[in-house]
Amino acid sequence: MPNQKTNKRSNATLVEGGKAARPRKRRGEGEARFYYKGNRLKQLRAFCMSAKLGTFSRAAEALFLSQPSISLQIGALERELGVPLIDRASRRVQLTREGQTLYDLALPLVEGFDGIDAAFRGKLVGMDAGEVTIAAGISTIQYLLPNLVQAFRERHPKVRLHLVNVTGAEGLAMLRSDTADFAVGSMIDVPSDLAYEAVYHFDPMLITPPNHPLMQKTEIRLEDLSPYGLILPPRRMTTYRLVDLIFQQARVPYQVAIEVGGWEIIKQYVSMGLGISIVTGLCLRPGDRLEVRNMRAWFPQRSYGVVMRKGKYLSPQASAFIDLIKPGMFSRRDWFESGHSER
Repeated sequence: MPNQKTNKRSNATLVEGGKAARPRKRRGEGEARFYYKGNRLKQLRAFCMSAKLGTFSRAAEALFLSQPSISLQIGALERELGVPLIDRASRRVQLTREGQTLYDLALPLVEGFDGIDAAFRGKLVGMDAGEVTIAAGISTIQYLLPNLVQAFRERHPKVRLHLVNVTGAEGLAMLRSDTADFAVGSMIDVPSDLAYEAVYHFDPMLITPPNHPLMQKTEIRLEDLSPYGLILPPRRMTTYRLVDLIFQQARVPYQVAIEVGGWEIIKQYVSMGLGISIVTGLCLRPGDRLEVRNMRAWFPQRSYGVVMRKGKYLSPQASAFIDLIKPGMFSRRDWFESGHSER
């Protein structure tokens, strides 16, 4: 007599109609097994930090992980997505085309998630506390921000403002390190990881002392400036580089008599007859003891606006200040646009 236990096991493979039932797969059979698959956020955080800092070792240090852990996280992500994300022939982290696409998509998500605690606390506190850090050059702080600061203080007296006087390079470093909420100033070349929205535009102006011979001319050409010494900001400043570029492109010689920082100092020296200058209309006031002529025919307009890192979470306090400049300036769509700027 056949073993009943054997028959029971055989019959268990049959269903109505005599068709054989599909055997159950053991857990993991026939499926790709990816370690580290359990947390996609960890993978994306490791990937974004590596791309941002340039090496696995720096990313590991920033995330308090080991370098092999970072490599495993990114390797698992590549296997799951089916594309290479990093060019491993390079010593530093170089993204492939697919890697750059993922980085642009993932960075705002990762940073938004990591900033959710601060965002939550900001929402709870509202506008009754908190602070805003703004990076700006001295001319922006002196001429452009005072009315905005006054309006903000009247509306939100309990929010503390930090206005940090920086050069352009220092301001970009603050944005990238998240030590500034945003920057206000002028930009010519906009890096791909930043968003710039121009709001104010000012014409380039020639300033001279009263009764200067140049002001007797009906039309002032670039060549007419050559005999006179220019008083300009330091070479590292945008104004100096712009003036130099225009003269070089036109192949017109020029001479710099004095380099000095600060529009008020430049205006004072010009009024004393120590030279002439090309300044932005932002710094001119009705009481200045100067003669002025618009030079837009030769020099480009200067735009001033707001700069922020793409994907940056803006606190309610920072958003409130930006809304004073231009309501709804940075919507989420701007964060994903490559090289967004308006000049």
